[in-house]
Amino acid sequence: MAFNGFLKRMLAGGAIAAGAAGWAVAPRSSSERRSLGVPAVPDVLYAHRGLHDAGSGLTEQYAAHSGEYVALARRMALTSGYGTADFSGPIAPENSMAAFAAACEAGYGIELDIQLTADDQVVVVHDPNLRRVAGDPRRIADLTYAQLSRIALFPAPAKPGDAEAIAPPNFDPQTDDELGTGADETSMQDAPDVQSAPQGYYQHVPLFADVLDLVDGRVPLIVEFKFDDKPWDKRCGELMEKGDELLRAYDGRYVVESFQPQSMGWYKKNRPEVCRGQLAYQADFDRSALRQWAAGRLLGDWVSRPDFIAYDWVNGGSPQVRAARALGATAVAWTVRSQVELGQSEAWFSRYIFESFVPRQ
Repeated sequence: MAFNGFLKRMLAGGAIAAGAAGWAVAPRSSSERRSLGVPAVPDVLYAHRGLHDAGSGLTEQYAAHSGEYVALARRMALTSGYGTADFSGPIAPENSMAAFAAACEAGYGIELDIQLTADDQVVVVHDPNLRRVAGDPRRIADLTYAQLSRIALFPAPAKPGDAEAIAPPNFDPQTDDELGTGADETSMQDAPDVQSAPQGYYQHVPLFADVLDLVDGRVPLIVEFKFDDKPWDKRCGELMEKGDELLRAYDGRYVVESFQPQSMGWYKKNRPEVCRGQLAYQADFDRSALRQWAAGRLLGDWVSRPDFIAYDWVNGGSPQVRAARALGATAVAWTVRSQVELGQSEAWFSRYIFESFVPRQ
């Protein structure tokens, strides 16, 4: 008798826990999407940070097929008027005007990242500093746009297909973590001078407004609002307002996303008619990083109530992604880097962000 009572309590507790988890990961309701006329994520392939010939994903692991991708990026950038055929360095590095022009020319959608500069300009760049893409350890938040415009992305002697820029002399990459944060005073002293622009052809971190003018509605965009891994503050709100102001004036298809649930919660409150997405990856359980673990399980989705889930493709079969899909969320895979990975991810996703290879569907 006592055992039966215990079993009933266990089952009831399990049902409550399952219901709470389902409530937490649930996307926006389909009825609300219909009533507001929220568009779906456009069904195209999205070039990760543009179609680029230097930067993310161009590693030895994918070298067997990335040559075709790099060649396409350069050919499309040249067709769009960037660089010259005899230029030995990168023509279209990641998140550059040339890379976005190349993606448009090839007919791919574009995934990109936006941040704020020291003078409150919205720029397109992924990492919190320039170490990986320019060999410069300074943070985006500490540089003005004028300074950024004089720093070459993947400067010489970088070559097409490089995944990282050449670091300046005496620069110790061990002072930075994997995402390029934590530059100290020593590495700041090693940073290149930016008083004048480099000679010859180069690409630099662009203004988001200039990227929108370049794309001009030709292909759809996935716009990620990018934040440091820190508590929400005034600067976060400023990026939301300034980024959205530019998107309000943009006459083209776009959706928004972020790893930060508060960011998409801002869109839920202020711009419910915009298609919004929750970015996530499956983090291992760690008592010191419970927030990252919970976010990877989509347990913060109650804040954002997203229309789509953008998840690392390797874990597309996880229970949380399956649950979100079953409840009506569109599943977007990031970042697919080979035809084999594309085929493997098709069981779990219906939209794809790619790089390092030329997709064939």
